[in-house]
Amino acid sequence: MTATVQAPRRNWWRVARWSAAALLLCVPVVAMRFPDSGFDWSPGDFVIMGALFAMILGAYDFLASRAPSIAYRAASVLTTLGMFLLIWMNMAVGIIGSENNDSNLMFAGVIAIIVGGACVAKFKAQGMSNALFGAAAAQLLIGGIALALDLGTDGRGWPRDVIVLTSFYTGLWAVAGTLFRVSRTA
Repeated sequence: MTATVQAPRRNWWRVARWSAAALLLCVPVVAMRFPDSGFDWSPGDFVIMGALFAMILGAYDFLASRAPSIAYRAASVLTTLGMFLLIWMNMAVGIIGSENNDSNLMFAGVIAIIVGGACVAKFKAQGMSNALFGAAAAQLLIGGIALALDLGTDGRGWPRDVIVLTSFYTGLWAVAGTLFRVSRTA
C-alpha cells in the first residue's frame, strides 16, 4: 500500500495580501529619494506602519479562517479594512481637525468596541454583528460630539471632513454588521 503525500496547498490570495503590504512599505523608501515628494519617514514610521499592516492582515487571516460563509468573509474584509483606514487616517492627518488634535483619540473607543466585542463574542457572527452596530453608534456619537463642540475647527476641511468621514465609517460599520448578521442565518 502506497500513500501519496500532497504538498501543502498555498493560499495565493494570502501571499498576495502580505506581498502587497510589503510593497506598500517600499513606496516611502522610493519616494524619499525625491526631495519634493513630501515623504520624510523616520525608522519609527516604518516600524509603526509595518506593525499596523501585520495586525490588520493577521486579524483578517484569523477571521477568514473562521468564516462559515462568504458574507462572514466579506464582513471581515470590511471590518479590518475599515479599522486600518481609521487608524491610518488618524495617525496621518486626523479626522477631527489635524492629526495633533487630541479629540481624535475618541476613535480608539470605536476600535476598542470592535476588538473587545469580537473577543467577548468569541468571533461568532451574532456577536460580531452587535459589535459592529455598536461601533457604528459610537462613530456617529463621536462625529456629533465633534460638531456640537466645534472640536475640529483647526482642520482645513472643517466641518465637511467630520461629516463625510463620520457618514462613511458609520455606514461601513453598519454594512459589516449587517453582513455578519446575514452570515449567521446563511
